[in-house]
This record gives sequence, structure tokens and C-alpha cells, in this order.
Amino acid sequence: MKRIYLDNNATTPIHPEVAEFVEPFLKGLFGNPSSLHWAGREVRGYYDRAQEQVAGLINARPNEIVFTSCGTESDNHAIKGTAYAKNNQGRHIITTTIEHPGVLNTCRYLETKGYEVTYLPVDGYGRLEPEDVKKAIRDDTILISVMYANNETGTLLPIKEIGGIAHDRGIIFHSDMVQAIGKIGIDMYVLNVDLASFSGHKVYATKGVGALYIKEGLDIDNLIHGGHQEAGRRAGTENMIGIVALGKACELIKEEMTTENGKVEALRKKLLKGITDSIDHVRLNGHPEYRLPNTLNISIEYVEAESLLIALDFNGIAVSSGSACSSGSTEPSHVLLSMDIPPEICQSAIRMSLGRENTEEDVDYALSVMPEVVNRLREMSPFYKK
Repeated sequence: MKRIYLDNNATTPIHPEVAEFVEPFLKGLFGNPSSLHWAGREVRGYYDRAQEQVAGLINARPNEIVFTSCGTESDNHAIKGTAYAKNNQGRHIITTTIEHPGVLNTCRYLETKGYEVTYLPVDGYGRLEPEDVKKAIRDDTILISVMYANNETGTLLPIKEIGGIAHDRGIIFHSDMVQAIGKIGIDMYVLNVDLASFSGHKVYATKGVGALYIKEGLDIDNLIHGGHQEAGRRAGTENMIGIVALGKACELIKEEMTTENGKVEALRKKLLKGITDSIDHVRLNGHPEYRLPNTLNISIEYVEAESLLIALDFNGIAVSSGSACSSGSTEPSHVLLSMDIPPEICQSAIRMSLGRENTEEDVDYALSVMPEVVNRLREMSPFYKK
């Protein structure tokens, strides 16, 4: 059976060159980079190079990169670290209703500790108005956290403008950029960002590694305490396999991004056109223009998303019904509900996210399967009429 992977926002396959690059770290290059002897010195240079590679992709300084275990840890470090460091200056945080659980649940935790959080709504396209951020700022606001690209819809948010507003008021600005990195250009100094979160397995590196950008001169509390690794900002022996994998992946992305993203965007557009031409009652979720090149979120009305996922999987096509972090939940997507999409339309939403390994043949195969699958499922619906 043909197998088509269209869930690259959940995770990506490791780039072949990344896999080859990390192989020596499974064998001879085993040293602890914090050790002063030959075994530590052998790997320390690779750690330093990985910092440079990540920084090079986002126009940052190498010393502004802290390696973590994942994007969620980076979100926690940024938000809790700022909240604890600025505790005496205020206890108010601003974020949005469409953030990843790594941000939302961290903010909800802080609410149990006496912090106040304003969750700003978005419009029907999943966009946030910068003016709404400005209106929400209080004298005790210490942090604004707004994602760059939504992981479910692919909608881009105006973080440059929001960051400018935050800096005008002397407020720290954090952005979850886990889905944005590698798919669109990122320049930390143009975007007015103080803190940014990244994840390795979204960019063809290994799982178990992430990064947190901390703008030079910014002092936030640590999330993990112990030794003096990561220049004293994150304790724990460095995950060298993950770190070198993330560094190499960022280097490759910088070389391939323009070509690969153009190809992926063309495939995404072909996929959307093919679906809407062959299936009726299809709704695009998210902004039609301000969006990631690879992400397609659609509601196919009168079809329950879970049933469609199972049927597509039976035909070898892997898609999702939203964030992989919400897998197993029977509740409609909080992102789509925040966009005022009716619950029954939310329940029919699927996400198709393409990557560098996808081809025209993949899209053609998906388009050959979907109409028949959808028609069969709709025949079981008492609400559908042709």
C-alpha cells in the first residue's frame, strides 16, 4: 500500500544528512562537553558550532541560544522565568486564546500562583489585532506572549508590530516560533522579540531537543537548577546528539529554505484546489494570505474528522485533526472555536501539513482517494444532501 505522510506539523522525518552527521556521537564522540579533558574537548567544538548554526538561521548571536529538551520546555522557561524574575514589578501577562498548550497551560498554572492573565481573542481568520494588545496593557503587565505561526491553521500573527508595542512600554515579548522556523524567514532584531521558543523535531532534527532564544542582556529566572551548563541558564548534561542534530538541521534549512518552501507551497495550493474542485462544502480555516506555506486546515462538512482520519489512514494517508499535543481529546479544537467557527464545523476539520519529502505524486494520490472516502462517509450522514 502506498504511504503518504501529510502531518509534518506534528513531527518531521530526520533529514538524511542530519542522521549521517549525528552517527559519530552514537559511537566514538561520547564525551561530556563540560569536561576539560580530551573527551570533552572533542565534542565542545560541535556544541559551539551548533549554537552558531541555530543563531545563523534566525539572525541572532550564538550566546543568545540556550538548548532545551523541546519547544514546550522553552515556552515554560520563557514564561515562568519572566514571571518569577519580574514578580516585584507586576503579575499581569497577556497572551492569546489560540496558543499552543505549552503556553496556555503554563499561563493557567501561573494563575494558580497569583498571576493574572489576559487571553486575547482572534478574528475569524485567526489573526490578532495589535491594537487589542495595546488596549490590554496595564501598569503591572510584565510579559506578552504571542505565537508567530499557529500550529493548527498555519495563520501568521503580526508579531513585529506587537513586539514594537511591548518595547514601547518596556514589556518583555515572547513568541512561540516552533511552527515558524524553517518555513518562513526569521530575523530576531527585525521582529522585536526578547524570547523565542523552537523545537528540533519540527525541522528534520531529532526529538528531545529544542532551543530558547534569550536576547542578550535579558535576565530571567532559570527553569531547571543544578550545574552551570548553558552558561548557567539551564542545568543538566547537554544532549549532544540532539544539539548537533538541531544545529545541522538549521544549517541545511538555511541553504534549502527558499527552494523547498516554494515547492511545498505549490503543493499545498494544488492540494487545496484539488479538494475544493472535487468535494463540495469545504471550508478553509485560517487566513488565505498570511499563512505558512505548508499548512492546510479545512473543514469537510457532514464528515466527522476522526472517521475521515481513520479512512485516510486505511488508504495509507497520514493527516491529523489538529495539534498532536491534543490527540485523544474529544473536544473541538480550541483554536477553531476561538475563531468563532461553529462546533460542528470544528469537528469536521482536518490538518494537512506538507514537508520537504512530499511530491506531486503524493498530492495526486491524496486527491484520488479523498473524494471517494468523503462520499462514502457522507452517505452515512442523515444531514447531508447533495
